[in-house]
Amino acid sequence: MTTVLDAPADPILERRRAVQAAAASSLRRRMLGSRMAMLVCWMFLAVAVVPLIAVVAYVISKGLPAWNWAFFTHSTTPEGVVGGGVWNALVGTVVITSIATVVAVPLGLLCGLFLAESDGRIADTLRFTADVMTGIPSITVGIFGYIAIVRNFGYSGLAGAFAVGFIMLPIIIRAGETAFRGVPRSLNEAAMALGARRATVARKVVVPTALPGVITGVLLAVARGLGETAPLLLTIFGNQYLQWNPTKPMAALPTLIYSYSSQPYPDLVQVAWGAALLLMVIVLVLSVGSRLMAAYLRRERR
Repeated sequence: MTTVLDAPADPILERRRAVQAAAASSLRRRMLGSRMAMLVCWMFLAVAVVPLIAVVAYVISKGLPAWNWAFFTHSTTPEGVVGGGVWNALVGTVVITSIATVVAVPLGLLCGLFLAESDGRIADTLRFTADVMTGIPSITVGIFGYIAIVRNFGYSGLAGAFAVGFIMLPIIIRAGETAFRGVPRSLNEAAMALGARRATVARKVVVPTALPGVITGVLLAVARGLGETAPLLLTIFGNQYLQWNPTKPMAALPTLIYSYSSQPYPDLVQVAWGAALLLMVIVLVLSVGSRLMAAYLRRERR
């Protein structure tokens, strides 16, 4: 007579069965918790998105009637004179922002590259300074530009470019540092192993690899500078006529919106709404375009 002994139970299988049984018993509760969490997330998304959509829709409804050919090709006119536009303010905005970008972008990217490649007391001080500059109120920057430039040289587009560039600089520094630090360390080590100098590695390896993040940061900084009003109120003075010379007082879209929106004349208020819509479209295009361009560059480098 042969006796068959039961094989001993596998502890791993027993543990797996116990885990599966516990998971099955709590499946309904976990699914309910997941649905509740998703509902809360959608509610917070609605809280964030609905006001944005409402503001955009309201500005479009108020500003779109002001858009016509004369609005984009004519300068501002006094109240009661039909055919006024924002051409002089648009030119002033482009000139001021271009000068600020030309100065702030190279300086900010160099500082960001230094912070990404260096660690020490100087780098920590520079990083802390950039963080402090990011939190400075824009009106304070305008007062500083007024004291430093306007009181000595008068109102001008250059004074406005200085104030706008001061606001853009810390954003570019921190965005550049983040982009440069995102480059894999193995790429740096491989280039150094081939005998390349650190400057060559930074110029030909780090910067091209971090280019999508750099472009995103630069365009977001430009979008931030475009919408600043307080620094320009204290530095450019404004101008009802077309002015290309940055050493003279100039008009700009933010200051035009500020001054015209409080006027008792409906035609000037309508121009202010149109300028607000134009500025909003420019900022949205820069913000969305920066992300699309960054995604395209990342896809091309794969």
